[in-house]
Amino acid sequence: MNKKILITGVAGFIGSKLAKKLINEGYFVTGIDNLSTGFKKNIPKRVKFINGNFSDKKLLKKINLKQYEIIFHIGGQSSGAISFDDPIKDLTDNVISTINILDLIKNSKTKFIYASSVAVYGNISQKKLNIDDQCQPSSFYGVGKITSEMYMKVYSEVYGNKCIAFRIFNTYGPDQDLKNLRQGMISIYFAQAMKNLKIIVKGNKNRFRDYIHINDVIDVFFKSIYYSPKKFEVFNICTGKKTKVFEILNNIKKFFNKKVSIKFEKVTLGDQFGVVGNNYITRKKLRWKPKIPLKKGLLDFFNYYK
Repeated sequence: MNKKILITGVAGFIGSKLAKKLINEGYFVTGIDNLSTGFKKNIPKRVKFINGNFSDKKLLKKINLKQYEIIFHIGGQSSGAISFDDPIKDLTDNVISTINILDLIKNSKTKFIYASSVAVYGNISQKKLNIDDQCQPSSFYGVGKITSEMYMKVYSEVYGNKCIAFRIFNTYGPDQDLKNLRQGMISIYFAQAMKNLKIIVKGNKNRFRDYIHINDVIDVFFKSIYYSPKKFEVFNICTGKKTKVFEILNNIKKFFNKKVSIKFEKVTLGDQFGVVGNNYITRKKLRWKPKIPLKKGLLDFFNYYK
């Protein structure tokens, strides 16, 4: 097996896990990361690591992106809340980086696989979200993700590159950064509970999410290696199951023998009230299904960090 694969954000939560999977399967992996939020210790030893900013087109030109059969563009700013702090930085990290990569691989056989987000949908909470639903993002982060998807679509139609956008729902699991209290609902709650047995919840307890375990996310990314899209295609990575915030809180309290106190505050700027996805197309085309039930995933998460 001699496919050459490039991963941006290789030191991050998803990027490092994917790199480990690919290395173990015998692929040659190169990774780029500026280590602004990721950690070098996360990067598997056999990965060829480039320390740099993947939104820097001069750096990308030196790498010669067309030598890779697949590029997984996973790196970028990954928080809706943080996107309001500096919209220009969010634009650079998430959109400019995407355009730069696409522009350097146009008219090549390099397949481009992008980590998009559930944030593109905005506040559509009445139904399971389908990939053809109208997207109305409520954060700059969501705007950046759907913009990147639109660039992918045009590049694929004009220059022929095969492109996949994975709209990833709320991911959790071992190795998630518990020091980041502005991204990842489950990891935020666990971090607070472990530190001082007190959880501050931003928003209503009846808000809901579709939580997907990191191992199931990596499984989809891996299967996409063998899938040949028709120019540009979009997939949801989700379980299709709705879980309310208070259900997560109740489970966490059980792990700590109910000694955890809960305090509710005003909702985070641009936050989605409720999202749950339809994964039918992902299951059908990629022959994938989520395997890890939420309760087992939460218990594994707790035991890992305990």
